[in-house]
Amino acid sequence: MPSSVMPTSMRSGGQPSPAAVSTIGLRKSYGDKTVLDGVDLRIPAGSVFALLGPNGAGKTTAVKILSTLITADGGQAQVAGHDIATSPDGVRAAIGVTGQFSAVDGLITGEENMLLMADLHHLPKGEGRRVTAELLERFDLTEAATKPASTYSGGMKRRLDIAMTLVGNPRIIFLDEPTTGLDPRSRHNMWQIIRELVSDGVTVFLTTQYLEEADELADRIAVLNDGRIAAEGTAEELKRLIPGGHVRLRFTDPTAYQSAATALRETSRDDEALSLTIPSDGSQRELRSILDRLDASGIEADELTVHTPDLDDVFFALTGPTTLPNQPNQPKENVR
Repeated sequence: MPSSVMPTSMRSGGQPSPAAVSTIGLRKSYGDKTVLDGVDLRIPAGSVFALLGPNGAGKTTAVKILSTLITADGGQAQVAGHDIATSPDGVRAAIGVTGQFSAVDGLITGEENMLLMADLHHLPKGEGRRVTAELLERFDLTEAATKPASTYSGGMKRRLDIAMTLVGNPRIIFLDEPTTGLDPRSRHNMWQIIRELVSDGVTVFLTTQYLEEADELADRIAVLNDGRIAAEGTAEELKRLIPGGHVRLRFTDPTAYQSAATALRETSRDDEALSLTIPSDGSQRELRSILDRLDASGIEADELTVHTPDLDDVFFALTGPTTLPNQPNQPKENVR
């Protein structure tokens, strides 16, 4: 299996798109524990990048280094064109960070939390109030603005957290597991917020424990394991690293089953279940080829299912089956 897939994101005309975040050989250790061991990344501007990995893999450490909260032991990194070691103030001026744990102060209202952030960004009073009002409306928090933040639901606190992050109009946002602990509806609302941010040209660096989330949102995904990038690419590129895709045909008529087994090559038979399994990448071209061969022989299957490797399979293969993050249960087969 290839160790990584790293095609360059290109603009029209074949020129590489500008990098919002780039690292070369990034390293960090805590005592004898190596957390990051030579991490190379290139994240195009205006995209969503997802960093996956088991608990303790170093995802949060990477975010803390790139947001200048801690220093790296080695390697180089640039964020928004600024070197994190020599120009940390330039990095901080360009980014926003939402950590695993909410930065919301529950003792004051949502509006007061926003105005506090405006003061920290040295916005004039009038501009601070204007930005606060706009963001509270954008994140559907206007009605709750004068209530103590301690009374907010988990989803509301997360929305307020990101609204506070946006007060300084950052062009790059680090979201460290932003939907952990949220119910499915709140998680989907957060996904929509992230999509809107990117549509405005913001770059989002996302760490997540939910593989479905990375599959849904990310333009590119990297899997971090044992301090190294085990694989990187689009979700589809990563899925193609993993063998095991197949089409399964089921029949109720034994004669049709036998005829299909003769017409189709490279099949695995289950005579008891009257089913055939054909290796396939699930592409439209391969499906058409299988169906055309059945049609040419006058055979009709009673059920066709397609299995393609998903990010669960990628994660299992790259990090081991005992370290899969928490996932909602989802079927891997599409019945057609």
